[in-house]
Amino acid sequence: MDDNPTEHTANPAPPKVPVFAVVGKVNAGKSSVLATLLEVDDDRVIRISATPGETTHCQVLPLEFDGEERIRFIDTPGFSRPLEAMREIQRIHGHGPPNLESVKKFVEESTLVGNFEDECLLLDPLLDGAGLLYIIDPSKPLRDEFIAEMEILRWTGRRRMALLNAKGASEEHLQSWRDRLGSYFNLVRTFNAHHARFDERRRLLKSLLEIDEEHASVIKSTIRSLDDEWQQRREESAEVLVEALEAAMMLRESRVLEERVMEVDHRRERVHQEMVTAYYQGVTKLVKKSVDELLKIYRHHLIKVDWEEFGFEDIDLEAAETWSKWGLSRGQLAMAGGAAGAAAGVAVDVGSGGLTHGAGTLFGTLVGAAAAFFKGDELPDLKVDMTGGVKLKGGEGRKLELGPPKNENFPWVLLDRLLVTFREVSGRAHGKRDQEVLTASDDEQGYVRFMSAEDRRILGKWLTSCGQGEPDRGMEPDIFRLLVENLKLIEQGYDD
Repeated sequence: MDDNPTEHTANPAPPKVPVFAVVGKVNAGKSSVLATLLEVDDDRVIRISATPGETTHCQVLPLEFDGEERIRFIDTPGFSRPLEAMREIQRIHGHGPPNLESVKKFVEESTLVGNFEDECLLLDPLLDGAGLLYIIDPSKPLRDEFIAEMEILRWTGRRRMALLNAKGASEEHLQSWRDRLGSYFNLVRTFNAHHARFDERRRLLKSLLEIDEEHASVIKSTIRSLDDEWQQRREESAEVLVEALEAAMMLRESRVLEERVMEVDHRRERVHQEMVTAYYQGVTKLVKKSVDELLKIYRHHLIKVDWEEFGFEDIDLEAAETWSKWGLSRGQLAMAGGAAGAAAGVAVDVGSGGLTHGAGTLFGTLVGAAAAFFKGDELPDLKVDMTGGVKLKGGEGRKLELGPPKNENFPWVLLDRLLVTFREVSGRAHGKRDQEVLTASDDEQGYVRFMSAEDRRILGKWLTSCGQGEPDRGMEPDIFRLLVENLKLIEQGYDD
């Protein structure tokens, strides 16, 4: 679907393009429904405001794919004097129920004298043959003004669907509105513009088929295009995740130190802290790049990230809260083969109780000199490589390299952060105009522990290769497909 629909002139729609006028009282949610349906969170395109009378003209908003207009929606100003307009149409018609010709004559006469301006604006597209979406806020009581509006719309004889914008309305109110609307409209549907996800948007488009059989082939084609686009977004999101995981597991922070630095305790400690901070800042930068790409894929401009909360600079991978909310459980890590731990060069101690999580045993490229450098057993939570005999201008030096974290849960925690972000970004309705801030809340629950054991095994093996600095390129197609399928499950709300 093309970005940023714009206000069009009153050019007639192409012959095969179905047109729907969107009608409703002020603040009933017309603009919110359209913004969610068309994925627009820009007030310059679709203005959403609590100010009465905000919509003062008809705005043409096309649903487009690949630059081709498929469906045209017209946002109307809504009725301003429905009771008076109803009586005037009845006067013009005379005896019996009014019809389309009576409504047409009302518009002609009112336009001539400059009366009922809003009513004329919203009725014009209906007189031209447009279908109708009537937006109702069911939290409001049914008043005479609503009855007058519905009577006028019924007199047009056009195909009509009523849409209950159910933002907090009780089921009792919803049912009372459904009962009354059923006698005025061909179809009645419920749609929460502030919480509608992809499936709800798709169902709304599908409902148009029930009131517009003439354009059935075009509407069906539009729904197929919507499905194709959503699948493409999943695939693009999976690519973002693959790149982020690989880059994070291969990230290293290195310094070349002079021997004189190593001889002073506080200097050694300062360098160590600087390197650890720089490393996790680097991880946060990678995550930020991924989040920005996800926001772009799903066309969101109002979601912000609290990077002090969301970043990795202060994350405690050992904390009980982290283990309970993010990443894999200890048992799942053992079943996954301790892949991340192997990548980080950590030894896994297996006892009668399963996986034990402690300081671990050093092996691989972690050398004894690094342990001595950091005061014996007080090792940082990062893989350490140290090479001696580096030639410097002032004499001998040593190269110190940190990363990735020794904690085997690190890549799984990272993946969970990205998956939760994907859920929030892909599921946010564009009709919401409040600015949402993403944080690493303790209330959040991750997803990787709900993956299948086989998926975790495959991911663990690939993460191992990335942590060793040699990503297994042959596994990448399987990793990609695995992530695409899990993103789809997240959209559907899968759990354990």
